[in-house]
Amino acid sequence: MADQVQMANLEVPGASSSTPSSPELSRNDCSIAPLTPSPSPRSELRPSMACPFVVVVAIDFGTTSSGYAFSFTQDSEAIHMMKRWGSGDPGVANQKSPTCLLLTPELRFHSFGFTARDFYHDLDPEEARHWLYFDKFKMKIHSTNNLTMETELEAVNGRRVRAIEVFAHALRFFREHALKEVKEQSSSVLEGEEIRWVITVPAVWRQPAKQFMREAAYLAGLVSPDCPEQLLIALEPEAASIYCRKLRLHQVIDLSLQPITNALDQDPTRPFNSSFRQAREQLRRSRHSRTFMVESGTGELWSELQTGDRYIVADCGGGTVDLTVHQIEQPQGTLKELYKASGGPYGAVGVDLAFEAMLCQIFREDFIQSFKAKRPAAWVDLTIAFEARKRTAAPGRANALNISLPFSFIDYYKRHRGQSVEAALRRSNMNIVKWSSQGMLRLTQEAMNELFQPTIKNIVKHIEELMLKPEVQGVRFLFLVGGFAESPMLQRAVQRVLGRTCRIIIPHDVGLTILKGAVLFGLDPTVVRVRRCPLTYGVGVLNRFVEGRHPRDKLLMKDGREWCTDILDRFVSVDQSVALGEAVRRSYTPARQGQRKIIINIYCSATDDVTYVSDSGVRKCGAITLDLPEASAGAAGGAGAPERREIRATMQFGDTEIKVTAVDVLSKRSVRASIDFLSN
Repeated sequence: MADQVQMANLEVPGASSSTPSSPELSRNDCSIAPLTPSPSPRSELRPSMACPFVVVVAIDFGTTSSGYAFSFTQDSEAIHMMKRWGSGDPGVANQKSPTCLLLTPELRFHSFGFTARDFYHDLDPEEARHWLYFDKFKMKIHSTNNLTMETELEAVNGRRVRAIEVFAHALRFFREHALKEVKEQSSSVLEGEEIRWVITVPAVWRQPAKQFMREAAYLAGLVSPDCPEQLLIALEPEAASIYCRKLRLHQVIDLSLQPITNALDQDPTRPFNSSFRQAREQLRRSRHSRTFMVESGTGELWSELQTGDRYIVADCGGGTVDLTVHQIEQPQGTLKELYKASGGPYGAVGVDLAFEAMLCQIFREDFIQSFKAKRPAAWVDLTIAFEARKRTAAPGRANALNISLPFSFIDYYKRHRGQSVEAALRRSNMNIVKWSSQGMLRLTQEAMNELFQPTIKNIVKHIEELMLKPEVQGVRFLFLVGGFAESPMLQRAVQRVLGRTCRIIIPHDVGLTILKGAVLFGLDPTVVRVRRCPLTYGVGVLNRFVEGRHPRDKLLMKDGREWCTDILDRFVSVDQSVALGEAVRRSYTPARQGQRKIIINIYCSATDDVTYVSDSGVRKCGAITLDLPEASAGAAGGAGAPERREIRATMQFGDTEIKVTAVDVLSKRSVRASIDFLSN
């Protein structure tokens, strides 16, 4: 409308409530004016279309382990897991590979997964200092506040590389292996555009992190930027929820049916632990086929759910705990998100960090940091030893857990401290950790509790707080999924606190639940019909200045008229329900004739109680770019004043990513439109 003028390229301090220091510079940088008011999102139903892809390949890019699986659209009940390559770890019953990557001293890709880990471990200590080893690097993307294409990752030896290149190396590795396997099982020659790719990310990740994974996939050659629909970003707990719809009763452990025992119960014949281990062993023995069959409809567990029943999926992974709340919609079996995704950095890595802190307490932090820098391969060896023993930790375990210390650790400590590690243990007065003459640290049950409990308490507390929300009242099921959900320590803690509130369900193949669900999501992305918006999104506009309602410091004189600047024009509000296919429409016009590009800055806030883009907590998070085709001669109309050119933009918030499309109304041609969350 004439009373609104869109501000473009307005810079706003991230958490400051002050106005820009030079408002005239930003206020005169207008490039568009709205032609329409701000309507509520309206539904645009998607026509049902046959899947244009022959095969769906999903990559579960995890913090500690990663893998891929695929399914042919003509045989969608069969999900094929990746081949096992690399040496693997004894006693680990899953087919995924550790998320670690190795670059040569010349920054060329060398290997990924077990191969990278084992090769790096076997390098001469002096030579290893020149190689770049990256481990558990995924969470850097979430923890970085200002993520860009130039964000760097630090290797174990301290050298830094652009993060986008490291992620692209990993995705390229998966692409090559997956395509080889798909072609081995396909009777026809597959073209690149016949493959749909799916990459999983935590639901709590912000839009820049999701775009980052998409850009890495483009760089890796999974798909072309000209065919963005070939790649889907799947939210991890959402993918798990989709798979849980298919579960049969014999494919789950119901903790609600298991007796709750004291956390220090030393009875080794607990029915819960033994049944879970039996399920894992049965799963391990069946892995030679690498093919899982899923229900064509919904599984037996779902038959117990009524329309409107609610459940929580808690994805307990390596880096995060990621919670989503869904409601089942019968008879179509679609899902509706009831509360915005929540979670935090409470993954299994927290236990690893607690172990490192314990080592710092015993041997002093300066020594541990020096050892990591001078003997990086030996440090990796120590973390592998702890990871293997961590998986066997269980409540009530009578005997201590033995952690092998590498010889280089023992030797390095004696050289630099002039005493033995045994002497260091005695001096630390840490009675819960003993020393074995066989060169091992012996962690008592009390020590393991100290390592696990801070992370586990955070997970349980977060689930408890979520269940108190009005939108989540009456939850019937809690599904525990993700690699950390295999831990008996976590299972028992959740069972003790929440077992009487709802039924706690753990799929047998708990570490592969997300991967399988991601394949199902790729086969049918419409299964989640309604999502909740995690943030408030909008743009900054000018409105007619109203004395007494608008502050004087927002007054802007333009063409003899008084305007209020910096007003946040909302697209969607935080925790607002947005259905699949719902969109927000705006129409804009270029401010100048002959203008070839429109740039609209997007702002976001974790709350809805904001009025101006300069309010505390509002930050610029991206920009919409609309490329304007040159208007044909005479398109502006005949005699009289030229007709104002209308660019109609449609923004979709109901998918896992925010999408924008635009049309030049005058020429009826599509306008190239994109949202960039990585340029800030």
